Amino acid sequence: MTNQTVTIRPFEAADTTKLSKIWLEASLLAHPFIGVTRLTAQRALIEEHYLPGAETWVATMGGEPAGFISLLDDFIGGLFVAPDRQGLGIGRRLIAHALALRGELSLEVYTQNAQAMGFYKELGFAELSRRPIDDEGYPFENARLRLIAEGRKG
Repeated sequence: MTNQTVTIRPFEAADTTKLSKIWLEASLLAHPFIGVTRLTAQRALIEEHYLPGAETWVATMGGEPAGFISLLDDFIGGLFVAPDRQGLGIGRRLIAHALALRGELSLEVYTQNAQAMGFYKELGFAELSRRPIDDEGYPFENARLRLIAEGRKG
């Protein structure tokens, strides 16, 4: 599995169900504090609004979606990798692809998601601020992070 080539391509409508499944499975692992009920309910929003409303890039292995990144200009609306494909460099590849397109990226991440916080810090994202509640008003702290491509710093 680790020898398979990762290819990044634009989102296609036919990807919707597979990507929302990746989103749900990865979210259940990374955000257990949100709860199964809330995450399951959000899956429809992912399929109907977020995926088609963003510029989404799909990472594939063996022709099958393994992860994706959704951009709203230079803001990462979501970065998710299938749990059985995590640790293979797919998230790094998606970030590198988006950074090459935009030159600068920002995002918000739940601070309780220690794995994601560490991942982004390791890639060089700098923390800009924190807020005590999430987008839906729940008491889950979010950190705002930003990464600027090497050639644009200065």
